[in-house]
Amino acid sequence: MSAPRILSGWFRIRRDLSAGRRLFLTVLSFCLPALIWCVVSYVPFIWHPDVKITVAASRDGSATVLTAGDHLPKDYFPKYVDDVRQENAAAREGSKRKNQKLLRQLAPIVIDAGWIKDREAQDDAKIYLLWRDLATGQRKLPTLNDENMAIVRKNWRILSASSPVFAYKTLPGEPLLKLLPQGLPANPSYLPAPHEVIETGWKLFTQPPRNDGTSMGGRYRSSLGIIFSGFLWACLLGVPIGILCGAYSFFSTLFEPFTDFFRYMPAPTFSTLLVAVLAAGDSPKIALVFIGTLPHMILMISKTTRLLDPSLLEAAQTLGAKPRQLIGRVVLPGIMPNLYNDLRILLGWAWTWLVIAELIGVKSGLTEVIETQGRFRNFDQVFPIIILIGLTGFVMDQILALFHGILFPWVGTSARITRAFADFVTWPVRKVTAGAKERIMLDELAREQRRILNISRETP
Repeated sequence: MSAPRILSGWFRIRRDLSAGRRLFLTVLSFCLPALIWCVVSYVPFIWHPDVKITVAASRDGSATVLTAGDHLPKDYFPKYVDDVRQENAAAREGSKRKNQKLLRQLAPIVIDAGWIKDREAQDDAKIYLLWRDLATGQRKLPTLNDENMAIVRKNWRILSASSPVFAYKTLPGEPLLKLLPQGLPANPSYLPAPHEVIETGWKLFTQPPRNDGTSMGGRYRSSLGIIFSGFLWACLLGVPIGILCGAYSFFSTLFEPFTDFFRYMPAPTFSTLLVAVLAAGDSPKIALVFIGTLPHMILMISKTTRLLDPSLLEAAQTLGAKPRQLIGRVVLPGIMPNLYNDLRILLGWAWTWLVIAELIGVKSGLTEVIETQGRFRNFDQVFPIIILIGLTGFVMDQILALFHGILFPWVGTSARITRAFADFVTWPVRKVTAGAKERIMLDELAREQRRILNISRETP
């Protein structure tokens, strides 16, 4: 089969793809961004403008201390290593306190290797013995290069000459050498690698909160509460007003001009006013989601209501339906499938207000983590929250789409079923119309017969 013929099966104007091809493209739509992210993060020659520090370092005369995980520009990193190397070569004054700090320079490396726990980072006795084990070859640490291993052995010769075990009073006065900074090619700090995001996200949601703070699960529930509360209040007010505006010109003229004007006012501009009126709890956050969603809800639902087939209203009126019956038995059932889809779209719109809403008053929920950790450039803790919000919205929308098929099975299955349903709904109208046409034809036939009969009587 030729290539153009194969491609023609994928690119057909206004024709649906097969179920298998749709599934393949759906999976591909998620895999492509993830693949690009992985290529950028793990292929060394693609794009790695930074060096991620794996061995901590500091320089004399500078208050900045690079710890494991910090980033340096790739062009600047060699100069930083040379500066530390020159400090080691120069004659320096030593002290027990400085040597104690240099001993702890090994702590982050052995924590990453799993030799000690985080809480043991200040346990000088254990770290002292690890210097011995590395220097004597009892343990091996592949993350340290040959130059740093030579520094470890030289430092241990100085330390062991004073004491085989740690004691602050026996620390030597001779200055120890600093470990040289080491690092790996890395993305900028604002784009952590996928595995870092996964590892950090797992820790965020599995580790207990520090200092009796709020857990990530609690923050997640708080954010969901703000979204659904604001959206529910918007539905309680916006859905009936939207339907009335779409059904009656009176309500459309009364509400829509101001609503159209109000929707151009940015909702965050009301944040200070909302805090002043509703205090600094969750109430102003819920109100902001409400204000940001309501105008669009009214206008969208009113338009959906106007798109209802007028023939349905005409048929119901022909059958004697009253205005209240038109709303309850024709308009609402007629617009319900499209109204359901409108609310799905508007719920996604409500999610866009979450980050802004949780920043007004007292910061709370998932946004507090994004804002706090982003300020300290801990983007490996920001990305899991962003992905979680996206996944929550996507999964929620897919569940609602599934229920749409269950609640309204006649919508979107096929053109034949849609036409059949339309025929079923309009059957009373067509029945009345057909009956009326039949009676008209019978009346005309009777008149024609009477006319012919009169003519035959008049004819001699």
